Amino acid sequence: MGTMKRIYMDHSATTPVDPLVVDAMLPFFTDLFGNASSLHSFGSEAAEALLRARKQVADAIGALPEEIIFTSGGTESDNLAIRGVVPFNAGKKHVITSVIEHPAVLNTCAFLESLGHEVTYVPVDADGVVDVKILEKSVRENTVLVSVMHANNEVGTIQPIEKISEIAKKYNIYFHTDAVQSVGKIPVNVDDLGVDMLSISSHKIHGPKGVGVLYVRKGTNISPIVFGGNHEMGMRSGTENVSGIVGFAKAMELAAQRQDADSIHMTQMRDSLISRVFDSISDVRLNGHPSRRLPNNVNMSFKYAEGESMLMLLDMQGVAVSTGSACSSKSLKASHVLSALEIEDDFIHGSLRISLGRENTMDDIDYVVGALQETIAKLRAMSPLADR
Repeated sequence: MGTMKRIYMDHSATTPVDPLVVDAMLPFFTDLFGNASSLHSFGSEAAEALLRARKQVADAIGALPEEIIFTSGGTESDNLAIRGVVPFNAGKKHVITSVIEHPAVLNTCAFLESLGHEVTYVPVDADGVVDVKILEKSVRENTVLVSVMHANNEVGTIQPIEKISEIAKKYNIYFHTDAVQSVGKIPVNVDDLGVDMLSISSHKIHGPKGVGVLYVRKGTNISPIVFGGNHEMGMRSGTENVSGIVGFAKAMELAAQRQDADSIHMTQMRDSLISRVFDSISDVRLNGHPSRRLPNNVNMSFKYAEGESMLMLLDMQGVAVSTGSACSSKSLKASHVLSALEIEDDFIHGSLRISLGRENTMDDIDYVVGALQETIAKLRAMSPLADR
């Protein structure tokens, strides 16, 4: 009996850890296990590794080492950016964000609203691009923060961050962006983007889970949300996850080195996948911006085919994809992102997110296109609504 081919195309959910990252981490589980806060030589070794990692991450995004705060991941970074800034800037209680943010931002904003703060949710157009004019009109005298993601985690649309930054600067408002999906795929430099805070997650770029960063520009008025032993320059208490941080820094270094080649490789696979699906399957639509999208993102909707059924049938053929973001894939509700794009009801429940990685090949694309053709045909044959 042959072994079924297994193809992973859910890299927006998580990525395999690069073997070079594993090699960099291993000594910190055994020989170099010290607590970076300890004064003896074991602690000094860990502290030196932490310093090196901080500089590696800072260099990769054009920041200063002292502007890097290590966290447990993108969700904590988003929480720290929003909950660390908003309540501690006296008299300013208003936040602007977009309707298609990750739940780490939307639910944090909802929490602040429950405490009496005010939040404006800016709409997007049919391609998922934030309406910059409405964003500017939403600015109030008491606006303290704008938080808009760099690239959307479901449809891959890249936002006009530089334009939003100009607006934030014009009105002297802090600007945070969640760059969890964009780092390693497209250029991310904090000065070029003009952001005050930026969130990154390690496991999205072939690093370990449980590690992230919040970049905080020098001079930003931010307070910690976790208190204890004043680690991370007092901004995030808790013994540092040195092995994870070292792995994260190595993953950032590799992402910077490989970004150009990875981007070309993934763009070629993405465009081939999209064109071949459109050539061979009817009643399909591409969700998100046709060109201003991440190189690895394909989000498509198929009429007369239900998303979870497609996912299960593809999984039975060895293909791992997603119906939306991994954080909400167990929810039966329609994606808040696709709803915001005002996608027709016939399409909205038949969506798939296929997110490519550097290890995928054109042979994988061939296999996935065939698996999709078979899956869609099977589901439409069972649908009373599909044309026979």
